[in-house]
Amino acid sequence: MNKITHAVIPVAGFGTRMLPLSKSVPKELLPLGNRPAIHYVVEEAIAAGIKHIVLVGHAQKSAIENYFDINAELDNQLRHKGKDELADSLNWLPEDVTVSMIRQGKALGLGHAVLAARPIIGEHDFAVLLPDVVLDPFTGDMAADNLAFMIDAFAEDNHSQILVDKVADEDVHKYGIAKLHEAFSEVSREGDEADSNASFKVAGFVEKPDLADAPSKLAVVGRYVFSNHIFDYLANTKASVGGEIQLTDAIDALISEYGVNVTTMRGDSYDAGDMRSYMQAFIYFAEQQLAEDE
Repeated sequence: MNKITHAVIPVAGFGTRMLPLSKSVPKELLPLGNRPAIHYVVEEAIAAGIKHIVLVGHAQKSAIENYFDINAELDNQLRHKGKDELADSLNWLPEDVTVSMIRQGKALGLGHAVLAARPIIGEHDFAVLLPDVVLDPFTGDMAADNLAFMIDAFAEDNHSQILVDKVADEDVHKYGIAKLHEAFSEVSREGDEADSNASFKVAGFVEKPDLADAPSKLAVVGRYVFSNHIFDYLANTKASVGGEIQLTDAIDALISEYGVNVTTMRGDSYDAGDMRSYMQAFIYFAEQQLAEDE
């Protein structure tokens, strides 16, 4: 089985939707309860079996890399004060997991950010996790659901996987929407009320369509499992909207030659890069953690 063990997390963006909070603190380090948002994203990747995580960053985002490093001075101080348990909690990454960081260099979009990880990913197939999207860690099983399910599905048939979830009518225009093959349109309708992972072929995606023009209500969530072939398509993709290299353009090429599946999401997700959604998520995460401490 072709088990994926590498993942890319793009963290180079300035987080303009989160200003003024993100003016001096990377948006990925803004707290959800008692941990920064990216902590949960990395935990999700590790639970799914990822062993090497590549952060694609920016010169002003070194604080993210520092978060996953060991602060020897702080560690020594805590242990000297007898706070071994607290020190251990700060060094939570498993010994067999590596976190690397590479710089994007130029702000040329998500597709370019993923391509920037190629020198480290090499010939491996890999996952991509967008750090703005945080999946609910308090329900379900991160070792079996969503990203873990997608990795297992990829191992079975080598079809790249993209996580999708049904969105409300008024939100369709905000997302990339899946266009399904005729044979799977019934699956989509049956999945309207479902809360389970299911993988099936996708014909393409329509970026931020009006509701009347939307081919479905299944929106891209921010989790991908890619065949290494995606790098070749990204390298040959020309900049389009806003002068950026679009990941969706490379996905379209991948669909046409190799086929791509969508995986329906189980559980809930939060947009930690949008101020309103972030504040709602913070309250939810804090309530869950306070309840655990009681």
